[in-house]
Amino acid sequence: MTITQLYYVLAVAENQNFTKAAEKCFVTQPTLSMQIQKLEEQLDVQIFDRSKKPIELTEVGKKIVKQARNIVNESYRIQDIVDQQKGFIGGEFKLGIIPTIMPTLLPMFLKTFIKRHPKVKLKIEELNTEEIITRIKEGHLDAAIASTPLDDDRIKERVLYFEPFVGYIPKNHRLQNKKTIEPSDLDINDMLLLEDGHCFRDGVINLCKAFKNHLDDAFQLESGSIETLVKLSNEGLGMTLLPYLHTLDLGEKEKEHLRFFNEPSPAREVSIIYHKSELKMQIIEALQDVISGIIRGAITFQNVKIISPIKNKIQN
Repeated sequence: MTITQLYYVLAVAENQNFTKAAEKCFVTQPTLSMQIQKLEEQLDVQIFDRSKKPIELTEVGKKIVKQARNIVNESYRIQDIVDQQKGFIGGEFKLGIIPTIMPTLLPMFLKTFIKRHPKVKLKIEELNTEEIITRIKEGHLDAAIASTPLDDDRIKERVLYFEPFVGYIPKNHRLQNKKTIEPSDLDINDMLLLEDGHCFRDGVINLCKAFKNHLDDAFQLESGSIETLVKLSNEGLGMTLLPYLHTLDLGEKEKEHLRFFNEPSPAREVSIIYHKSELKMQIIEALQDVISGIIRGAITFQNVKIISPIKNKIQN
C-alpha cells in the first residue's frame, strides 16, 4: 500500500470517474486504474462499485476513503515540518472566504500579504460557510475566513477580529429618530435579510430571536448581497443590519442612515479556520499576523456581545 494509491482512491471518490481522476492526478487513466486495482487485490475488497454510473463507493470503500484522507493529510505534514524548519513560507494555499467578508476584508489585506510573502500562491474562493466546512474536512481547502464559533470538533478557529452589527434605518422608519438602538428595538417583520445560506443572516435572526418570543417565517424581502439590501432599504422597504466594515464604503448621505447599538454592541466573531490536522500552519500564522495587524486600525470596538452564526442558536 502506498500514499500514491490512496491519493488516487481519493481522486476517484471525489470525481466519481476514473478518467477525470487521472486528469486531476496528471497520470494516464490505465496507470491510475492499475494502481487502484492492485490496492483492491492486496486488501481483497472492492473499493468502488464500477457497475454504477457514476461510480460509487462500496460500504467498505467509504470507510477506506475516510481513513485514506487522514493518512494523505498526515503525509503532507512531513513537508510542513521541513518548511517550518527552514523558515520557508510559500507554496500553493487554498483559502475560502464567506461572501459577507470577502468584499471588505480581501482588499484590505491581500496586497500587503502578497508583498510580504511573495512565495505563497494564494487561490481564493468565495464560498458559504457550509461549503467551506465540507471542503476543509475533505482536504480541498487549506483554511478559510468565516464567522465563528462553529462548534465543530474537526475544525480549529483562530479569532481575527470582532465586527459589530450596525443598523441601517431608512427615512420614515419607526426607528429613524433614535440616535442609537438596542437589540430589543429590532422586529424581524420589517427587516431586510440576506438569502438563506448566509451565516450573517442567521446571526441577524438569532439576534432578533433573543429579544422576541415569536418569530414569523415570512419576511418582506431577501437578497443575495448586502449592497442590494442597502438599495432596497433606501426605497423604504425596511431596515437592515450591516457588518461594520461594509459601512466604511457608504456615501455620506447613506451614512446618515446608520445607527450604532448601545454597548455591548452585538457583533460577529471573524476567524481563520482550518482542519484539526494543522497543515501549512506557517502560512495560516502569516495570514493571521497580516490581517490582525491591518484590522486593528479599522475596528476599535471592544465592548461587544458575540452573536452565533449557527442557525437558530443564541450565543451566551
